[in-house]
Amino acid sequence: MSRDLVTVERFYTEHAGPLELRLIAGAGGLKRIIREPTVNRPGLVLTGFTKYFAFKRVQVIGNAEAFYLKSLTAEERIKRYGVFLSHHLPCVVFSRNLRADKDFLKAAEAADTPIFQCPFVTMKFINLATLSLEMMFAPRATEMGSMVDILGVGVLIRGESGIGKSESVLALIERGYSLVADDVTKVTLVDGREVMGTSSDLTRDHMEIRGIGIINVAAMFGVKCIRKEKRVDLAITLKPWEEVSDVDRVGMEQETVRILGVNIPHITIPVRPGRDLARLIEVAAFQTKLKLSGYNPAKELNDRLLAQMSPTQKL
Repeated sequence: MSRDLVTVERFYTEHAGPLELRLIAGAGGLKRIIREPTVNRPGLVLTGFTKYFAFKRVQVIGNAEAFYLKSLTAEERIKRYGVFLSHHLPCVVFSRNLRADKDFLKAAEAADTPIFQCPFVTMKFINLATLSLEMMFAPRATEMGSMVDILGVGVLIRGESGIGKSESVLALIERGYSLVADDVTKVTLVDGREVMGTSSDLTRDHMEIRGIGIINVAAMFGVKCIRKEKRVDLAITLKPWEEVSDVDRVGMEQETVRILGVNIPHITIPVRPGRDLARLIEVAAFQTKLKLSGYNPAKELNDRLLAQMSPTQKL
């Protein structure tokens, strides 16, 4: 599990488009680190109360802050700017395309604090920026395995090299399901409870098939066979038959595997010549979908057997 440092430069580079950010001052401070994944309105600090200032966050100035600052004398404004910018802020965003006055820009340049302008109303910017920051701060890891979306069930297929992961995924794609990642799946923990899987931007749409080489799935099977990201609902491990000492014949007990601290349902499928792995993975996904909806066929059969064996049934 890892968390990359979130710098102002990275935030700006990745989200300048969706957030419509425009850098207007303080380019020298773009390497500053954003330490908390949320946004702060610094109204109290601008009035002089700095005791509980959340200075580690992105700061946004909206109409309320802007009109308050305009009510101050020029001398008092400059003083408040100095106090505000002395806290080594990550950056400041002026929403609603509000214009920072020349004294603020001068103070920001002196403090190397990046200043941005954004056309969105303040609350819209806060909501969008918070979602973006939460994704950037989310714990991440890499799982060795391919991932496919089978009727809304995200299946991570793991196993040793050469056991048939990519071939199974290819067969599933031919049946109309969608590729998420081949061979290496990048996972991200969202909201502390869901694990989302995706592929590297560099290898997205591509698969390696032994004996054939690299193929472009989107070009060969159509864009409907590609899914950019999907929640991981099931992990399947393919193992040689002789290495699986105890094959589950009933499915009463649900195995799990921990990915980024979350328990993911897990199934081990023994592999030997003649087994249709793609079909087995497909059925496992259907079974998981039934269980997620509250239906467990193994439990249902067990309940029937217990009812048949009960003394009241014999009478």
